[in-house]
Amino acid sequence: MQRLWAPWRMAYIKNVDKEDEGCIFCTKPLRNNDRDDLILFRGKKCFVLMNLYPYSNGHLMVTPYQHTSDILSLDRETTMELWDFVCLCKKVLTEACNPEGFNVGMNLGRVSGAGIDQHIHMHIVPRWNGDTNFMPVLGDTKVISEGIEQTYDTLKPLFKSIGETFLG
Repeated sequence: MQRLWAPWRMAYIKNVDKEDEGCIFCTKPLRNNDRDDLILFRGKKCFVLMNLYPYSNGHLMVTPYQHTSDILSLDRETTMELWDFVCLCKKVLTEACNPEGFNVGMNLGRVSGAGIDQHIHMHIVPRWNGDTNFMPVLGDTKVISEGIEQTYDTLKPLFKSIGETFLG
């Protein structure tokens, strides 16, 4: 039998059943500790952060500051910034990682698969040919090829430089 070691997953396993300590999408932006909180870019109405438990390297989320589970409660400015940030994420990830495709979407409600269903967020997941294999199906394991800190350090300066020109 071969073993695949993924010790970083233990933090997720130990926290899955913990009592909710507040909405991470509300508390993280207030702490002003962007590297530890994996926040890559901030706007007036939304922010971009990395998924701590990614489906693949570079899995990002765009989240409005407004705490809501209903996309219909967002004002037009927030909706526009959210979509602009999704496009910015695609541009940054294309330059940084050269993915062959993307999954972009929201899970609205617990039954649709939302892990955090009380605060909407848009997922941007870069994809490569062959990135799905037997591991998730047979081993219930994802193989992430780069540490989250290294990915953050690669993406952060690109968000600064590309964000300034892309968003005007």
